[in-house]
Amino acid sequence: QLQLVESGGGLVQPGGSLRLSCAASGFAMKDYDIGWFRQAPGKDREGVACIGGSTITHVDSVKGRFTISSDNAKNTVDLLMNSLKPEASAVYYCAVDQSGGGSLYCRPSEYDYWGLGTQVIVSS
Repeated sequence: QLQLVESGGGLVQPGGSLRLSCAASGFAMKDYDIGWFRQAPGKDREGVACIGGSTITHVDSVKGRFTISSDNAKNTVDLLMNSLKPEASAVYYCAVDQSGGGSLYCRPSEYDYWGLGTQVIVSS
């Protein structure tokens, strides 16, 4: 049974950092495209960063500040977020694309199994 569990969210001041982690059970993350997404109140869910095979994608709004990485031994995919801005406040989700190819454009519509999310609040 597939399961994704996000952790690491919380309250952080602007300019601060957080590391989110997505742990999987029931499958090996290294065999699939994995993505981090976020959804702020009243807004659509959007891609943040995705990884699959040799493909790593960070959306333009987070390039240079966020980094996605995988740890095959732990079966986790992390999202390191630096220089956080208030507009980064959202629920962050990880998801798996069981069909493949989703890491290139990092679009939520290409991902078919989701965790429950972890809340990130960037505020002073």
